[in-house]
Amino acid sequence: MSDVAVGMESMVNAIGANNAAAAFRAKILHFTDQPDPITGAGIEYFDDGVLVVEQGRVKALGDAQHMAAAGFDLQSCQHFPDQLIMPGFIDSHIHYPQTSVIASYGEQLLDWLNNYTFPSEARFANAEFAALAAHEFLKILLQNGTTTAMVYTTVFAQSTEAFFSAAAQMNLRMISGKVMMDRNAPDYLLDTPASSEQDCRALIERWHQQGRQLYALTPRFAPTSTPEQLAGTGKLYAQYPGLYLQTHLSENLQEMAWIKELYPRARDYLDVYDQFGLLGPRSVFGHGIHLSDLEVERLAQTGSGIAFCPTSNLFLGSGLLDMARLENAGVPVSLATDVGGGTSFSQLRTLAEAYKVLQLQGQNLHPLKGFYMATLGNARALQLDNYLGNFAPGKEADFVVINLGATPLQALRQSSVQSDSPDSVKSLAEKLFALMTLGDEHNIAHTYVMGKKVFSRAPATEGALSWAI
Repeated sequence: MSDVAVGMESMVNAIGANNAAAAFRAKILHFTDQPDPITGAGIEYFDDGVLVVEQGRVKALGDAQHMAAAGFDLQSCQHFPDQLIMPGFIDSHIHYPQTSVIASYGEQLLDWLNNYTFPSEARFANAEFAALAAHEFLKILLQNGTTTAMVYTTVFAQSTEAFFSAAAQMNLRMISGKVMMDRNAPDYLLDTPASSEQDCRALIERWHQQGRQLYALTPRFAPTSTPEQLAGTGKLYAQYPGLYLQTHLSENLQEMAWIKELYPRARDYLDVYDQFGLLGPRSVFGHGIHLSDLEVERLAQTGSGIAFCPTSNLFLGSGLLDMARLENAGVPVSLATDVGGGTSFSQLRTLAEAYKVLQLQGQNLHPLKGFYMATLGNARALQLDNYLGNFAPGKEADFVVINLGATPLQALRQSSVQSDSPDSVKSLAEKLFALMTLGDEHNIAHTYVMGKKVFSRAPATEGALSWAI
C-alpha cells in the first residue's frame, strides 16, 4: 500500500471514530496559492470530492472514490451532486449603514455622500435601529455567500456595538470599526478627537480579538478628519497589537483637489495618512484609482493594501483601477463590493465588473485568479489566511455550495463546456468564467459558517416559468 493510501486510510479511520464530524460531497475547489492557469499550480479541484468538518474546522479534504476505497462511507455525506463547494467569499470594503441607499440615482462621490449617505447614517444614532440593520446586513451577506468582510459602521459607537453583537451572535469572522469624523460633515454626524479616541478604546477592549471579531480603526477619509483626529488614530494604531485600519484613498478627482486645500503640506493624498503612522500590512485603503508613482511605491514599501471596488467605481464615475500597475509594484489588491456606492452584495457580480474594468485597460482577469481573489487572496490581503480562505486542515470551515446552473441560461452555458477530462484546468476555468460572468446571489444554494448551515436558498420550482407564446 502506498504512503498516500496509508495516509488516507489513517485519516478515514480517525474520521470514522469521531461522530462529531460532518462530511459534504460535491465538486470542490479551493486554492493553496495564487493559481497558475498554465501549470495548474495553486489549484486543488475535485470533480467528486469530500470535505470533512469537525468542531467547526476543516478536518480533511479528498477525492470521494479514493476515500471510499480507503473505507470511508460516502453514504454519511451530505451530497450536493453537480454543485460546487468553495470557501466562503471575503469582502474587503463595505458599509453596513449604506444598505438602504444602494442604487440611489445620479451623483458622484461627494454629492452622493451629502445627499444619500449622511442622511441614512443619521438613523444609526438609534441603537435599536442599528441592531436591526446589522442583522439584516449580515443576512444579506450570507445570502450572497460572503462569510467574512471588512465593514464600516457609523460615527455612533452604538452602531459598531450593534454590528459586533450581531456578528458574534452569528459566529462570523468580521473586521469592523466606528467611523471617525470630526469635520466637513453634518453636525449630527460629527465626533471629536477626544470622543472618537474614547469610543474606539472602549470598543477595542470589548471586541478586538474576542471570538472571531477584529477591530479596524476607521477614519472615514482624510477630508472629514482633522490632523488632531488622525494623530489620535495613529496613537491607537501603535498601542493595540493586531488592529486594522480602513479608510478611503484617491477615489475621486474632486476629492483629491480638496485634499490639497485641507493638507497643503502633504506631498500627496497617501502622505496625509503616512504622516500619522497609518500605513502598514493591516491597512486597507478603498479605491486607490488616481495614485502617483510615489504613492504606489510607498504602499508597496509598507505592505499597505488597496481594495478594488469595481461596481462602485463605475457607478459613481470615479475611474478605472489599474490593477496590473499595483500588483507589479507589489501592492496587495483585494476585491470589494463597496455597498452602497457599489451596486451589488454579490462577489460574483463584482468579479464580472472587475473583468470589464480591466478589459477596458487592456488587462485580463482570469477566472481562476478572480475566485482566488474572492477567497484565499482576500484572506491573505487581510492577514486572515491563518484562519480561513481555503480548506487546509484546521482552518475555520466557512464555505458555500454553489449552483452552477441557477438559471436556464447558466445551465445551458455550463452544459456546453466540453472536455475529455472533467477536472482539467481549462474546462474548470471555462465553467468558472461562465459563473462569474452570468452569476449572482441566486447561485448561492447554501452558506455554512464554522461547519453549520446558516442559509439555504429554496430551489426553483419545476415549471415555475410560464409562457404565453
